[in-house]
Amino acid sequence: MKLTVFGATGGTGLQVVEQGLAAGHEIRAVVRDPSRLGHDRPGLDVVVADVMDPSTIVEAVTGRDAVVSAIGSRNGRAPTTVCADSARSIVTAMHRAGTRRLVVVSGTGPFDEGEGPGMRYVLKPIGRLFLKNVFADFVAMEKIVRASGLDWTIVRPPRLTDKPLSGRYRTRRDLNMHRNFTVSRADVAHLIVDACADSNTYDAALYIGS
Repeated sequence: MKLTVFGATGGTGLQVVEQGLAAGHEIRAVVRDPSRLGHDRPGLDVVVADVMDPSTIVEAVTGRDAVVSAIGSRNGRAPTTVCADSARSIVTAMHRAGTRRLVVVSGTGPFDEGEGPGMRYVLKPIGRLFLKNVFADFVAMEKIVRASGLDWTIVRPPRLTDKPLSGRYRTRRDLNMHRNFTVSRADVAHLIVDACADSNTYDAALYIGS
């Protein structure tokens, strides 16, 4: 496949790049700082552009089989709209380019589907107190993606770790799984790369857990 990856220098995005290249896909990584990615690697095209400006990323998403956004806030608990703003820009650029497949990374935090009472009424409300800005950004981003008219998939991981790829993760469509607390960025990236070519995941929120 020909994939475009936004957020390619973050933890999950970098895993998408590495695993995509290892699988023989052509990866176009859109970044602000190219120093974290090697330029002279077979199959890798590094593009420096501002994801918040649709006019600068139309070319980056033109002629691609899928577009991946692994963009997330790096400001902890501070107010943020980075996920929603970048999703809006990417969707606009994809419509201009005529590219249809979009996979984005969100999170389980703001969503209760499939949760047991302990998680729904105790643990998640506590988490929302500390991460309310990040979670609000996830919700706003998902609304934009769902209304985009594109062939979208939303990936919702719990807390991310840096453990190596296991390939033994669990997934569930539109419902969370019990005892789903952590998952590795490598496993999330593995699901993303697979989902890019899987039409069965269109218009779905995929929960993933270890």
